[in-house]
Amino acid sequence: MSDHDYSPTIFALASAHGRAGVAVIRVSGPKSWNSLKTLAEGQYKPRLASLRRLIDPDSRETLDEALVLPFKAPHSYTGEDTVEYHLHGGRAVIESMLSFLASQARHRMAEPGEFTRRAFENGKMDLTAAEGVADLIDAETQAQKIQALSQMGGALSKLYEGWSETLKNTLAHMEADIEFPDEDLPDEISPAVVSGLKTLINEIHEHLNDNRKGERLRDGVQVAIVGAPNAGKSSLVNALSQRDVAIVSDMAGTTRDIIEVHLDIGGYPVILSDTAGLRPEQLGESGHDALESEGIKRALTRAREADIVLLLFDGSAQDIDPHSLNLIDERALLVFNKMDEAGADAPMDGALSISVKQSLGFDTLLSALLDKIKALMISREAPSLTRARHRQNVEAALEALERSLNAPLPELMAEDVRLAIRHIGKITGRVDVEDLLDVIFNDFCIGK
Repeated sequence: MSDHDYSPTIFALASAHGRAGVAVIRVSGPKSWNSLKTLAEGQYKPRLASLRRLIDPDSRETLDEALVLPFKAPHSYTGEDTVEYHLHGGRAVIESMLSFLASQARHRMAEPGEFTRRAFENGKMDLTAAEGVADLIDAETQAQKIQALSQMGGALSKLYEGWSETLKNTLAHMEADIEFPDEDLPDEISPAVVSGLKTLINEIHEHLNDNRKGERLRDGVQVAIVGAPNAGKSSLVNALSQRDVAIVSDMAGTTRDIIEVHLDIGGYPVILSDTAGLRPEQLGESGHDALESEGIKRALTRAREADIVLLLFDGSAQDIDPHSLNLIDERALLVFNKMDEAGADAPMDGALSISVKQSLGFDTLLSALLDKIKALMISREAPSLTRARHRQNVEAALEALERSLNAPLPELMAEDVRLAIRHIGKITGRVDVEDLLDVIFNDFCIGK
């Protein structure tokens, strides 16, 4: 009997909790077909759905009349024997079915991400594809969905496996040079090795220099609304989010902590931040004013860290706020609010005019904001990095390859190439990732 036969069979609700027309319970493992035949005797064909009356053999209670879809290893999501039960979505039905499964020998409730983890361990997907599954579940915008589907389909995996194969071939030539120096090997092998490494180094540089498109798309583009007190920042946040998320008041210093709102702008995920009004003279104050001082510090920090800074000016004020002007750079989008009171166009070239109070100029503002977001998303065919761990390992591989070109001995050069292969293998899960698995799969929902 194989080790696989001793592994527990896992089960979980794979659809969302709560009342619904249909609920799906997934069962995976060596005993999944056994519990199916205990519930409903008969013949089953893999990948063929059938309508069955599910009866608890001990109580003779009918649990449900459900659609049953069985799979045989290795032709399933996990690579194991698997059964999906498409039940009526009432809570009583779901609970009775889960209770029955829990009573079966060698069955237990699945942990978060355990189905996908088993798929990885059984060679059905690599780690980048598994992460793509998690991203697809979490995708809230069209652009996030497209990126997740691409990664789940193996776009990143193919890129990294291609690099790995190139380096393995290079390493084979290098080791032949080292092990058989007296053999009549072609003289051009060493120059070809160096040339190939330089080509790959350039390709990796280009991959890393993607303006963090993938990470931004996965996590959300950070847009900070910054400006003087009473410029209308909180009102603008409320208007764009179409709900009251920020307190609005004529009293300066009302906003003291950063308030974040998640938006979908043109299919891109955006995290919009409302910040405290810029009053640098308050910095360093003590007592009650220390709260506002801390809020201003956080506003300035968020302005430095944001992908896009929406500088909001009070168009009805006599003077343009100098503190906001100091923050103008290539990330800034200049917007003058309260232009219904000013009765004129924005006083600066390239600036936008809006009125939050009168709901004027929002289409132009959103269009301009979308243009800046698209400018961040460099369009290219190659897949983008989506996680910090990908970037860290690619950077480590690049560092090893660049070091290899200056290695004083062929043996040291070969060792650096071998190290680069290991770093790339860590991304796809080919080497040394056991310590990462719990972290990665714990982010999954139960049932996936």
